[in-house]
Amino acid sequence: MSMNRNYQYVRRQPAMGAPTNEQSGSRQSASVSSSMANFNNSYDWKSQIKRPPPDTRYKTEDVTATKGNEFEDYFLKRELLMGIFEKGFEKPSPIQEESIPIALTGSDILARAKNGTGKTAAFCIPVIEKTDPEKNYIQALILVPTRELAFQTSQVCKELSKYLNIEVMVTTGGTSLKDDIMRLYQPVHILVGTPGRVLDLANKGVCKLRGCSMLVMDEADKLLSPESLPSIIQVMSYLPQNRQVLLFSATFPVTVKSFKDKYLEKPYIINLMDELTLKGITQYYAFVEERQKVHCLNTLFSKLQINQSIIFCNSVNRVELLAKKITELGYSCFYIHAKMVQSHRNKVFHDFRNGACRNLVCSDVFTRGIDIQAVNVVINFDFPKNSETYLHRVGRSGRFGHLGLAVNLITYEDRVNFYNIERELGTEIKPIPADIDQAIYCQ
Repeated sequence: MSMNRNYQYVRRQPAMGAPTNEQSGSRQSASVSSSMANFNNSYDWKSQIKRPPPDTRYKTEDVTATKGNEFEDYFLKRELLMGIFEKGFEKPSPIQEESIPIALTGSDILARAKNGTGKTAAFCIPVIEKTDPEKNYIQALILVPTRELAFQTSQVCKELSKYLNIEVMVTTGGTSLKDDIMRLYQPVHILVGTPGRVLDLANKGVCKLRGCSMLVMDEADKLLSPESLPSIIQVMSYLPQNRQVLLFSATFPVTVKSFKDKYLEKPYIINLMDELTLKGITQYYAFVEERQKVHCLNTLFSKLQINQSIIFCNSVNRVELLAKKITELGYSCFYIHAKMVQSHRNKVFHDFRNGACRNLVCSDVFTRGIDIQAVNVVINFDFPKNSETYLHRVGRSGRFGHLGLAVNLITYEDRVNFYNIERELGTEIKPIPADIDQAIYCQ
């Protein structure tokens, strides 16, 4: 089978009864359909797929409450379906069911869905389906707010499109501008990047976006914040007028609404946020004094069944100090924050993702969209200042409908924030019990 052209489009074949008294055109159509069905059966392409072992962990209705669609229902290229199944995706999640068919029609989309419910694939799949590898220019631009999320998203695109000869490039600040310029002289079909670097390359005339018909913004609330919005608008000035815009996020503040009203053409609105926090995450708090925090953390490490944990601090200095303390306590620990050299950040992210270390201490650079399946415990060593940050932090556990645990260390000074966050999110953070049942976060 050629991987470059003549793509086979497949859909599950409905059961066909024998028609009677049909016109010749209908008989011919039925004959073609029958031949296609026989072809699909004779070449059992699904048997060629190297699927990963099925994920047998418990999943919540955040990802199981679907309409029952299959990926084959969307008339996707066979090679894309192969990439989807080899990635381990079995059936579309609710956000994927809602987004994929609408995105394929070319409509603008404004989509709200919880962290960890499959948003990345919800836009990557239609982007890849609509990309023509025979046309050697940038056809889709995916903007994200952080470098780690850019690398992660580009990797998903590469894995899903592995059989399609589609060239995916990632570009972010903190990496070699010269290397990115050289790469853009070669074919690039899908560009994933952070706004500042993409704008820099576009201003230099090396990142040509006139043929880019799709713009995706993941974590759109962050991208459209006052500090990032000017760069976004400048980037959009390089795109054609008839572009398709897809906005995805868990939270949509007023800045997103004003952007939607101005730049989106009759967008299709998707809102799967009947509640804000993931159903599978149990949230506890421990009321402590500042000087008791490290001792409390040590107790948690000894009592909890941690696959991997992410521990959040509110400042760069506290990240490094806490990582040092945890290492002195005898536990394996990495740390990451925005002031680290990018190559070091990349290595920490890669190694932690691959399971080289159990615990990661970080600042809020790591709260946006980072998907590490093995993380089942999040600890807010420092309690966040607002509900948006809290939501994104705790969403690092319980990914894709799995169970997770969030533990918050609360001081007297945090009590107002604590009350406000509970109220704004409509969630309950319970006092931590003496013994935590492993079944609520380890299934």
